[in-house]
Amino acid sequence: MSQYIMQRLLMLIPILLGVTMLVFSLMHISGDPILLIYGTNLDQEIIAEKRHELGLDQPIYRQYLNWVGRAVRGNLGLSIRTHDYVWNMIRDRIKATLELTIIALVITLLVSIPAGIISAVRRYTLFDQLARFFALFWVSMPYFWLGLVLMLIFGINLQWLPISGRGGFILSGEGLRSLILPSLTLGLPPAALFMRVIRSNMLEVINEDYVRTARSKGLIEYKVIIKHAFRNALLSVLTLLGLRIPWLFGGAVITETVFAWPGMGRLLVDAIMKRDYPVVQGIVLLIAILVVIFNIIVDLLYAYLDPRIRFE
Repeated sequence: MSQYIMQRLLMLIPILLGVTMLVFSLMHISGDPILLIYGTNLDQEIIAEKRHELGLDQPIYRQYLNWVGRAVRGNLGLSIRTHDYVWNMIRDRIKATLELTIIALVITLLVSIPAGIISAVRRYTLFDQLARFFALFWVSMPYFWLGLVLMLIFGINLQWLPISGRGGFILSGEGLRSLILPSLTLGLPPAALFMRVIRSNMLEVINEDYVRTARSKGLIEYKVIIKHAFRNALLSVLTLLGLRIPWLFGGAVITETVFAWPGMGRLLVDAIMKRDYPVVQGIVLLIAILVVIFNIIVDLLYAYLDPRIRFE
């Protein structure tokens, strides 16, 4: 197991290099940040001086190698716009993003697992029909549109919840109220997909021989469904979870922009619009690391749920 973890961690190196290299190249192709900040009316000597200060007069490969060398030492550079340290800017925003994505993931699992199990056990009933209808509805709903609809209903018309901003500490009353709408926006669409996958896998395993054997032993139906059927159906859910984690961070970018949530996603959008290369690179690097780590955790859960799986 330890060897497998080391192999996955070593795979992190080429993945991060590839992701950051691609983003670095695209950002440089998109435009010159000096011209965007100071305009074209500035004296050419001053523009050249600013480009030299930021190292933008060097070849792109040299700029990238310099950035990698600093990043390995924990220095993500300075923001072109604010001249603040990139890591300090990310550190101030990462907590809000993690709050949003983790709560959204909890909502996804709390909604999808019971709905998927009940739909499979009571298939073709009214509950099953309604669950499948709403699953198709939610999975077809774009994040930004769902966010606007929730804001209109619960924030503007009913005035139950705030429509923008972060209310403070997550365990405080205002903090929880401000988190409800963005976390629902981020958590409901993947919950619909998870529900359909759980239902499909439960229908496959619910009539297997080992499930019928468990029933014949006199076990109560609850234990048969949860302990025997659902545990085996959960493996495919973990696979889907590993694939959907990047989508959570991608959805967080849109959701944070819609709800003015002060997280990394909103900071990333602002940095892209302003061609702030160091900030974009730092956020992309951190998101890539988080995605890989979460996927390693999902892989390790396979061995816990199914003892037959061994990592060689």
